Amino acid sequence: MTDDTKRKLALDRIRENIARTGHHIYLVAGGAAPRFAYTIGVSESMGAELILAGASFYPDDQVAPIIDDIVAQLKRQRAWEAKKFKVDEHGSFTLRKAHASWAPAFLLGALAYYQVREIPALQLVPDEAHWTIDVPDLSAPRSAAAEPAWRWLHEPWTYPVPKDAGALTNLAALRGERVTRAMRWEEDKWEILAGTESDIRNDESRIVPLGTLLAADESLVPAVHLPIGEGLWRDAAPGSEWHPWREREPEGAAGSGKKT
Repeated sequence: MTDDTKRKLALDRIRENIARTGHHIYLVAGGAAPRFAYTIGVSESMGAELILAGASFYPDDQVAPIIDDIVAQLKRQRAWEAKKFKVDEHGSFTLRKAHASWAPAFLLGALAYYQVREIPALQLVPDEAHWTIDVPDLSAPRSAAAEPAWRWLHEPWTYPVPKDAGALTNLAALRGERVTRAMRWEEDKWEILAGTESDIRNDESRIVPLGTLLAADESLVPAVHLPIGEGLWRDAAPGSEWHPWREREPEGAAGSGKKT
């Protein structure tokens, strides 16, 4: 299948979805930057497209239903300023205008579809209970210093591991709690966790790009250089140092060293 054929099929699908539901949703994942999703078509009725950036609290299969729900609420209410949009068990969201400097990164498909250089956009911002470190403030101009988790959208990958390496992590780490253990299981697979083994619940596990965690917390860089099958642990106290996983068995801190 040629690139032109693929492009035509993609455009046809977008048109069909817009005709059927009023919008199309792109979910973009892979590489070192966090996952994000955006709409194509909402601007035709509401004057702006929607962006859900990061928000790794929500698994991939919850992203489209959340956006669909908020689009439906917007069509009923029209106004969005200073309003909270409740989405069943997913909490509530507010909307804020996205700065135009983020558009090339977050709205590429929409810009190509409409053949324009700029489209107004609104960011879906989860409430505090559902916030994670990969939720940027898109209302400010794009800045790697202000939003380090998103630096890999416009900076070259600098670590000696695959750019698309992933990490099994937990919501505690994604909410900014200090990571206490790191393990490298394969060439491109890590385990980066906050808390003790007894604190970690399966329903709070997430897989995110390793690059997202590294960009948000430079103290995790030693985990990059781990040989496969080896790990590190440290206490939760600020300033605590990393130790080889089997240097000693930390009571209640590092666990057994087995996969969770």
